[in-house]
Order: sequence, then structure tokens, then C-alpha cells
Amino acid sequence: KIIEVSPFDDGRVFFCNSGSEANDTMVKMLWMLNKMKGNPQKRKIITRINGYHGVTLGATSMTGKPYNQVFQLPLDGFIHADCPHYWKFAKENETEEDFTNRMAKNLEDLILKEDPDTIAGFVAEPVQGAGGVIPPSKGYFDLIQPILKKYKIPLIADEVICGFGRTGNLWGCQTYDIKPDIIISSKCLTAGYFPMGAVIVKKEFADEFTSASEDAEEFPHGFTAGGHPVGCAIALKAIDVIINEGLLENVKNVSPYFHERLQEFNQYEHIGETRGVGLMAALEMVKDKKTKEPFEGHLNMGDKVANMSIDNGLICRPLGPAIVLCPQFIITKNQIDEMFDSLHNTLKKAFN
Repeated sequence: KIIEVSPFDDGRVFFCNSGSEANDTMVKMLWMLNKMKGNPQKRKIITRINGYHGVTLGATSMTGKPYNQVFQLPLDGFIHADCPHYWKFAKENETEEDFTNRMAKNLEDLILKEDPDTIAGFVAEPVQGAGGVIPPSKGYFDLIQPILKKYKIPLIADEVICGFGRTGNLWGCQTYDIKPDIIISSKCLTAGYFPMGAVIVKKEFADEFTSASEDAEEFPHGFTAGGHPVGCAIALKAIDVIINEGLLENVKNVSPYFHERLQEFNQYEHIGETRGVGLMAALEMVKDKKTKEPFEGHLNMGDKVANMSIDNGLICRPLGPAIVLCPQFIITKNQIDEMFDSLHNTLKKAFN
């Protein structure tokens, strides 16, 4: 069923219990395949600053967040490329097109510096979720995909957050015209009702990996509860409800209004940027809007606003200086009004 609804015409799926486990599985698949093909040096994994890929050792190493330094991670061979967040990382007077061109050039320079023959894969979320709901700069994936293809580097789409409807399409890959070799899925796969993750691979990779596994007599990897029948049953129902009971259609219908209301917050002197796609959005709080200077860390503005918001009847998530909103797929326009009206009240109090 997953292959049927995936962007792939055909392929295979490896089941596990979370997105973290799925990412670790994917890395081991790449490493094993390269070793069996006589390329044991092809092990490096490129991800991006602010990307989030999980909490197991491999997935933590893939996650481009500074807090992982407390674990003395990342492990060797895990490399973090630029974050394609135009508002935050653009140079002065740099257009978005020029910024995207710079991101692509920097990635190619990084690949050449590291040696393409040592790079096993490039992993990216269509929209960086736990990094702060960061959509890519305009044209980003259009420019980097030919570079990856040029150097024969597999593209892995981490769809743990974006997959199954969050961006307004069934897959974030469809929203940004990404043609991945592997897709990582979890979260909405079971609507959060059961722990489940999946590594979804296209037919060409599946055939190659199956052959390598047969040569090695097995793929020596697996999780006790991977492919659990209860999880499978829940996932089948969740997919059915999302596609056939109007949830995906509702995301498409209410998203424009969701973003229309989101724009109201640009009037605040302490909101530097509003951003998002589909039913995911973030508001970046700043001390100085012109310079983009953040509030002092000791003020804990994100936590402060999130806690005040709960008191006002709305659960939102603090991610550093950003407040993140990812409402349920069944939300109505009236509930969107209720949500944003509540957030207006909270922010006015917080900024006072």
C-alpha cells in the first residue's frame, strides 16, 4: 500500500518503529551496498544545518543542531551543509535567487572537497520541521538535484514530518518536485496512534540492495517490533482516512486561509518573519526587526510565549526563537480563527 501511494512506481519497504530507526536503517543500507559493490570508502552522509533526523546515534549525527555536542556527536563522516533559510542566512542585499545559487555552489564545493567517491548519500527534509519549519529557498531543490545526480550521490527525502499531507500534497517531494531514491516515513504513517517507521526505496535501489543482501546471505539488521501487525493495520486505516475521508482535501482547502491569517503577524515589531507551507507555520521572534537580532537567551521568549499560549487555550511549540503551529488536518476555518485570535492575545501580552 505504501508503494502504491508513494511517488515511486515500484519499490520495497523496510519497516521499523520510528523515524530515527528508519534513518539509521537507511544509512546501514547505503554502507552495506557500497561495501558489497567494492566501494567501502563511500560512507559519508551529508545533511544540513538545522535539519532534524532523529535521536539514535546515526540519526543524531545527521541532525544539524548544536545541542548534540553534549553527546560528542556527530560521528565522523557525518557532514552538515548549509541551511537554505533565506531570511536568516542571506547576505546583505542578496536576492533569493542569488542566495539559492550560492547554496547550490556551496554544496558542490563541499562535495568536491570531501571527494564524491566517499559520499554515500545526501539527506534532506522537504521542509525542515524541528529546525523551525523552514521551507527551502525558491528553486533550491531544482538546483541541487542535478548536482547530486552529476556526482552519483543518492538523494534521501526525510518525509517523517512532511509525508502524508502536511505540506498540502501527500508527500513533500510532490510539493517541491523532488525525485528521491529513498523516502523516510513515520509520524502520520499511523497518525501517531502506534510507533512505526518505514524506509521506502525505489525499484532500482531495491533490486541492487536485494542482490547485495543475497551475496552477503542476509541484511543483518532489524528491530524486534518492526512491521508489527497492529501498526500495519493502523497505518492502512490512517492512509485510507487521509486519502479517502477528506483530510488531505481539507488541508488543501484551508491552507490558503491559514497562511492569510498568518500574515497578520508581520505587523508586530518583534516578529521578524512568518513562514510555512500547507498546515505548518512558524513565527520568528526578534528583539530588533531591522537587524534580525534575537532576544537575549535568558528571556526564554519561545518557552514564555508557548506557556502563556497554553493558558490562553492554544498549544504551540517553541523552537528556539520561533513559535511553531502545526494544526490537525481536520481543522476548520472557524478553528483557524480561534487559533490565531488566541495567539494574537498571547503575543500582545508577551511583548508588553
